[in-house]
Amino acid sequence: MIDHQKPLGSGFGPRSTAADVVAGRDLTGRHALVTGGHSGLGLETTRALAEAGATILVGARDPDAARIATQAIPGVTVGTLDLADLAIVRRFAEGVLAAGRPIDWLINNAGLMACAEMRVGPGWEAQFATNHLGHFALTNRLLPLLRPGARVIAVSSAGHHLSPIRWDDPHFASGYDKWRAYGQAKTANALFAVHLDRLGRDRGIRAFSLHPGKILTPLQRHLTRAEMIAEGWLDASGALADPTFKTPAQGAATQVWAATTALLDGLGGLYCEDCDVAVRAEAAGEPFVGVKAYAVDPEEAERLWALSVELTGTGFFGLSNCAASGSREA
Repeated sequence: MIDHQKPLGSGFGPRSTAADVVAGRDLTGRHALVTGGHSGLGLETTRALAEAGATILVGARDPDAARIATQAIPGVTVGTLDLADLAIVRRFAEGVLAAGRPIDWLINNAGLMACAEMRVGPGWEAQFATNHLGHFALTNRLLPLLRPGARVIAVSSAGHHLSPIRWDDPHFASGYDKWRAYGQAKTANALFAVHLDRLGRDRGIRAFSLHPGKILTPLQRHLTRAEMIAEGWLDASGALADPTFKTPAQGAATQVWAATTALLDGLGGLYCEDCDVAVRAEAAGEPFVGVKAYAVDPEEAERLWALSVELTGTGFFGLSNCAASGSREA
């Protein structure tokens, strides 16, 4: 079997911007849904796609703030979406389904990183619930609107190197570690793309995950300055100290590239970074480079899918009824 988890030679790199990867493209008539598309990488993703002619629906926990942030970008509408609350996810999805606008790109961009211990829903760990389960339920509910040829983009992270799925304790009942919780959630994002691609490819729906790079955005809102100095990200004055950090426009490039590039036609379930398919971490020889084997393992992906169906009551049941609700969302 051919291993497609290796770079394609895209011609882009870590300093490419979201605008660079769609330069010269006419995306008129195409439609994207971007979760958190009004802030950080999401805003740059929205801007690049809209400037190339696409229309964008932004899902935002604070729709008023999202409208203000995107008011100068043409073709953007905003809906209320809180990924930590599956009842709100359901209502948002029902509104999108009722509007009936076909979706070319579903970009699951919103996220939570290294927060203090929080519980949502029936006691779920918040990072796993928000980053993975909320997007899982949303995507499955919106499958009827995904066109043949549509792509679902799961924004993972090199943080997935910090933890595989903790099958014995996914919600950290036995003791919370904010970085391991983040790592597990980002592994879940990558595994979600693997199994969604397996289920959707016969219907023309492909899925990819990615590491956007290190970028200072509101994602770091749960970290103190002292923590970021200790990581070497900032200097003592609070200025950026790590030259490998990207700008938000550079950080958004890989998700825009994965959504739109023709180089990925006929492929799916792959993990990308720096506007290309990533290498396997085991062959990279550097820490936090490439994708860990456990994050693209088909058996792990299928097992996570089954757990996610059990927890959320949603799943890929075929395009005629895949938006069915479950008892956990009542």
